[in-house]
Amino acid sequence: MIIEYENLFKVNQPYFDKYRLKFEEVLQSGWFILGNNVKKFESDFASYNNLEYCTGVASGLDALTLSLMALDLEKGSDVIVPSNTYIASILAVILAGHNPVLVEPDINTYNINPALIEEAITRKTKVIMVVHLYGKPCDMDPIIETCKKHKLFLIEDCAQAHGAEYKGKKVGSFGDMAGFSFYPTKNLGCLGDGGAIVTGNEEFHLKTEMLRNYGSLKKYQNELIGLNSRLDEMQAAFLIVKLEYLNLINKHKRELASLYLSHLKEDFIKPSVQDFSYDVYHIFNIRHPKRNDLKEYLIKNGIKTDIHYPIPPHKQKAFSYLSHLHFPISEEIHSTTISLPISTIHSKEDIIRVIETMNKF
Repeated sequence: MIIEYENLFKVNQPYFDKYRLKFEEVLQSGWFILGNNVKKFESDFASYNNLEYCTGVASGLDALTLSLMALDLEKGSDVIVPSNTYIASILAVILAGHNPVLVEPDINTYNINPALIEEAITRKTKVIMVVHLYGKPCDMDPIIETCKKHKLFLIEDCAQAHGAEYKGKKVGSFGDMAGFSFYPTKNLGCLGDGGAIVTGNEEFHLKTEMLRNYGSLKKYQNELIGLNSRLDEMQAAFLIVKLEYLNLINKHKRELASLYLSHLKEDFIKPSVQDFSYDVYHIFNIRHPKRNDLKEYLIKNGIKTDIHYPIPPHKQKAFSYLSHLHFPISEEIHSTTISLPISTIHSKEDIIRVIETMNKF
């Protein structure tokens, strides 16, 4: 029997009955844009993250882009981002009219290395955007100190880290604003695209509310140059349902991760674990010098995997103007990483089979 990497039908199947009720509720209401479901989800998700405000938007990319737009920075400002992040983090900086400045990650955590941020700061630097990659929180204390020292804004990319915690505090609650994605594969995923911005700052919240809706809070009165980027009523309704289960989803994934961490051979470079960090393992990645051979071996043995991500951002064709740069740590990660099955569709028995198969490689 094949062990799938992910199966979104099976992932969502436990919620189908509640989804159907929500679908019928929205359908019968006749209100499909910025209605009561969006308001309720925004309230619920803000509370979940122990913050006052949440703005539902169309995607995780838009969440980051609108967060940067809300800061009213001088065009062409520098925004520090990790060199191994998913491309959306960098696209957000460019779409907001600014320059991404790439900083290498820590080889152990795959998150931005706080010790390397300082040397990347110039007079044009206005923002540090951290990415809690794979569901592991960044080391926030030194990053916050750097922001205070240089009077920089802090944006958190939490697209993969719903419910993760650093020293007992939810990620997303450290920065000026934080962007989340609800892409279907995420721990908190909807049935399409969706995203949200959370913040404790009322001014930023009001700006993002306007920016997502043509720069308007009141119909036909436009105060800012905005976008059309609204969380859909139907997706918000589904997210209301699934948010109730997020802690259980994270708990399940952590239990599967503990099996990998305990039983995989040391031949595989496993994710590091810190006492102060509550990782939620949106992705469970390991590294191996023969990554491609390992992937092929696992497929032959009925186990599907994925790679997050095969090409570092500065080597993407879209960013050809960065291709002359060299980020050896990022390049090492991208050439050796492989993501193992770790979904709510997987049982502990599935993971034991993956482990036993891998340990024979």
